[in-house]
Amino acid sequence: MKRSWNLLVIAWLIAVVATASALFIGEVMGMAPCVLCWYQRIFMFPLAIVLGIACYSDDRRGAIYGLPLALGGAMVAGYHTLLIAGFVSKAWIPCGTGVSCTEQKLEILNGLQIPWLSLAAFFAISLSLILYLRKSPKSIHKK
Repeated sequence: MKRSWNLLVIAWLIAVVATASALFIGEVMGMAPCVLCWYQRIFMFPLAIVLGIACYSDDRRGAIYGLPLALGGAMVAGYHTLLIAGFVSKAWIPCGTGVSCTEQKLEILNGLQIPWLSLAAFFAISLSLILYLRKSPKSIHKK
């Protein structure tokens, strides 16, 4: 039981680090996010809260609620990654005026771009939640 709880904590910690990083990049470094980055934030920020509550209360339902958020965020981050890599036509860019979704100016660790890190975070959270849900016992409702 303790091992499965560790998976939930790992998913929560990844969500907290990703949320704090996004806030640091936007608020401290002053880099405005593009439209796709905003969508990824919409999926990531609630994960930090939902999974934190799930860890505190050791409640399996938090993982059930968090998994669709993590998978949705992974889909947006995957699309953004394909867009930056040039595998998606630039005609399908949802960005209008403002910051471009294809021209990322911030690279970390010699070439890792923010959408790639976002995709890795969503993937790791999704994997942790899936493993947690497989290992944690389903609650039995008493009548």
